[in-house]
This record gives sequence, structure tokens and C-alpha cells, in this order.
Amino acid sequence: MIERVKTKKIYVGNVAVGGDAPISVQSMTFSQTRDIDSTVEQINRLHFAGADIVRVAVPDIEDAKALKEIKKRTSLPLVADIHFNHKLALIAAEVVDCIRINPGNIGSKDRVAEVVKACKERNLPIRIGVNSGSLEKQFDDKYGQTPKGMIASADYNIKYLEDLGFNDIKVSMKASDVQRTVQAYRGLRPLNNYPFHLGVTEAGTLFHSTVKSSIALGTLLLEGIGDTMRVSITGELEEEIKVGRAILKDSGVVKDGLNIISCPTCGRIEADLVSAVAQIEEKTKHIKAPLDVSVMGCVVNAIGEAKHADVAIAYGKGAGLVMVKGEVVARLEEKELVEHFIKEVEKAAKEFKI
Repeated sequence: MIERVKTKKIYVGNVAVGGDAPISVQSMTFSQTRDIDSTVEQINRLHFAGADIVRVAVPDIEDAKALKEIKKRTSLPLVADIHFNHKLALIAAEVVDCIRINPGNIGSKDRVAEVVKACKERNLPIRIGVNSGSLEKQFDDKYGQTPKGMIASADYNIKYLEDLGFNDIKVSMKASDVQRTVQAYRGLRPLNNYPFHLGVTEAGTLFHSTVKSSIALGTLLLEGIGDTMRVSITGELEEEIKVGRAILKDSGVVKDGLNIISCPTCGRIEADLVSAVAQIEEKTKHIKAPLDVSVMGCVVNAIGEAKHADVAIAYGKGAGLVMVKGEVVARLEEKELVEHFIKEVEKAAKEFKI
């Protein structure tokens, strides 16, 4: 079991972040926030995809004014993403559940103090969002766009909020590559106990973002670092949630849904394994019980893996076995195996107890 770093628990709306709370998965709408109908539609899509928190961009006054109506029509906790203009944060703070500011571009200390005051009045947390590409001049000049510069910026701004008597803070340290991202989070972690929002920024398309995010976020999660996360993808909103949930599950941080073990394709396979696994994934995606299920395509690996799975198919030539907890429960022709296997998985899921 992975032991998470102990952090302060804060609340973004009704979602706890940090402490003993589950690691939450976030995303961000891409609509113009002033387009209320489109923004609400995207938030609802994220809700049904399984998002815990959603962030919206607030680049100007019309977007800030739209937040009140959006909040009325949605149930997910809402984070306002603010750059450059602190007055937008003051408007947003009247209705949203969290304010995200980038200390490198929000302006003078007096402006930050106004944002802090507004958040205090409504018990809103502030996310300090440090990006390698937009560090304050003093840190960029001294360190460049390096993990040291990101850590120095975050530590400086955390201490500044603390000096204002504010400590409902979460922190993100994002770069566009894996190494700087991991090094920045690792370096900052011993310096405070605030929850961390994990992510690789500007990570690219679905393929590249999945690879980058899996390496960076997976590495940090395995070290117990991270309390909430976003997988940033140039593409469909739902994919961010899907990949984020998969990283949490496949890193072993959470036990949620089936762990499907299947052969790589090779010359020993004696069945249409690709089709079988696709059918199984589709027909079992609703199952939340953390079962290990095995779909093996040849005698070399089949029996050994099947013995250790909760439910398994062990394919042979034109036929195969369905096994439960290592015991054979059916010998069937190939065309009958998947259907029987799914019935056994559903049965095991109903009987599963945490």
C-alpha cells in the first residue's frame, strides 16, 4: 500500500483535497466562459465522465459576470482561473469554490492581498499555480525556467499568503516536460504541508499527454505525492478524466474497477484475443469492484495467470477454460467463452466485499 505524504485538508466546495481525502481528478472547460450554455454543457459532460472538480477560464469581465449563472446550473465545484487582472478574482470570489492565481502575473502584493481578503470572507481556498514558463522576473533571472526557479516562486508566494494570515492553499508546479515537473514537486514537498495539484502543462495530444502524464504523475503518486490532479490533453474533455482515473488505478493508488490482464499479441495466440478483450472492456466498464481478471491467449501463460486471477479465460485452440479463483468452472468452445466469463465477473463483483 502506498503511503501518501500527510497534507493539510482543504475543501473545494464539497470536495475535500488533501489529508485522508481520495485523490480527486479535475479538468477544465475550453468554451468561452461568457457562453453560459456551452460552458454548462461542458461541465455536465465532465460530471458524467467522473470529474470531481472543474476549472473555467476567466480572462475578462464578461466571463467573470457569467460565473453566477453557471454556478446556479451546475453541481461540480467550480474553480476560477485568473491571470493578470486581480479584479476578476474579486468578482469570481463571490460565487465560485476556489480561486486559482498565477503569482507570476497577478500583479502587486496589494492586489494579491485584496484577493486573499475576498477569499477569507467566503472561506475559499487559493491555488497557487506556478508554471515554468511564467515565473516572476526575479526567479526567472536567477534560475531560468528550472525546477529551482519554480520551487523558489512557489515557496515565496506560499510564505506571502501565510504572512497575510491565509493558509487554505493548494499548490501546482507545472512544466511541459516530465523531468522538470517531477523535480519541482519533489523539491517543494518537504518545505510545506499544503496539498499538491499534480499535472504536466501543455502536454499535447491524447497520445503524448497520456505518456507524459503517466510517467510524471505516476512517479509522484508512487512516492506518495499528490492530492488532486489534471491530465492536460489537447482534445476531448472526457479523455482527461478517463486517463486520470486510469493513472490512479494502474499506479495502485486507488482500487476501482477491473484490472484486466491480457497477453500481448504474439505468434503463440490461439484465439481472437484482440476482439475478446475489446468486448470484455466494453461490457464490464460499469463494474467498480477491484477484481483482477485475466484473458490469456495461449497455453504458455494462460494457466499460470488464470490461477491467480479472480476470474479468467484460458484460451486453447478453438476452445478454452473459464476459471474462478484458480478453479475451472467451465470448458467451452471459443465463441462461448466471453459471454460466460462476463457472467462470472458480474457474479464476483456482486459478491465482492471491501
